[in-house]
Amino acid sequence: MNLFFNAIPSILMIVSPILIVAIGGMICERSGVVNIALEGLMGLGACATASAHVLMETAGMGAPSIWLALLIGSLVGMLFSVIHAFASINLKANQTISGTGINLLADGVTIFAAQVLFSADRTRGFRMGMQTDALGIYPTVYIAIGVVILSWFVLYRLPFGMHLRACGEHPSAADSVGINVKGIRYFGVLTSGFLAGLAGGCIVLTQTIQYTSNTINGRGFIALAAVSFGRWRPAGVAAAALLFGVAQALYLFTGGIPALKALPSEVFNIMPYLITLIALVVFSGKNYAPLASGQPYEKGAS
Repeated sequence: MNLFFNAIPSILMIVSPILIVAIGGMICERSGVVNIALEGLMGLGACATASAHVLMETAGMGAPSIWLALLIGSLVGMLFSVIHAFASINLKANQTISGTGINLLADGVTIFAAQVLFSADRTRGFRMGMQTDALGIYPTVYIAIGVVILSWFVLYRLPFGMHLRACGEHPSAADSVGINVKGIRYFGVLTSGFLAGLAGGCIVLTQTIQYTSNTINGRGFIALAAVSFGRWRPAGVAAAALLFGVAQALYLFTGGIPALKALPSEVFNIMPYLITLIALVVFSGKNYAPLASGQPYEKGAS
């Protein structure tokens, strides 16, 4: 039991980025656009955050560079999400192909940026990341909680949230009463990009000291599964992210439980992905997705 309580701060640290990016994916799909580019956008945000933090730390900025670097990573994620928004909303391109293209683009852009800035395929390591509070909790945990609460309030307590949900369910009906479907879908995609960049920055500032090609390691895809598993609702997505995050943190318990310690480390590496696949299979026959999610909307079409 003590082992579990001692591991809670680390579990929350692992869960927080998954939860942040999953909420972004939920908002995007609620508006009617599927964004499978979350993995790549997280990588871009992580690379931008690490690069900015290293450069500002070298310049002697100190602790403030952490928060400024996190903002820069978030904005980079949002900037690249404009590509997906334009392709999906304006050009009515296949959203899966567009998202896949951004994931591939992100791999090349991050390596190229690291080569230009640091003459390597990764960013240079930094000296100081985020610090925990008196309870051993990272600020990213409070950021994730704030994102969940804010998303719930916007979606279910503000007229704008009702408009956004209408665009993902019945865009023609929303358009008929004067709601700007295109504008709201842009908001959904850009918000998901901002939160994906933020999540990538949270990972690199708490779990690593630099960005590498393995920093994100599939968390964007796990977040997409959390959106589906959580039935496109903030509370459900939070619970799903916690489940997948705990699965990813199982290795924290291996030291205190002999039976787990005897297992190969590869078992714990595949556990979050295995649970993700099982969850998708279990819920594959139940469609809770917004009705118009993934479908391009053309004004005047039925």
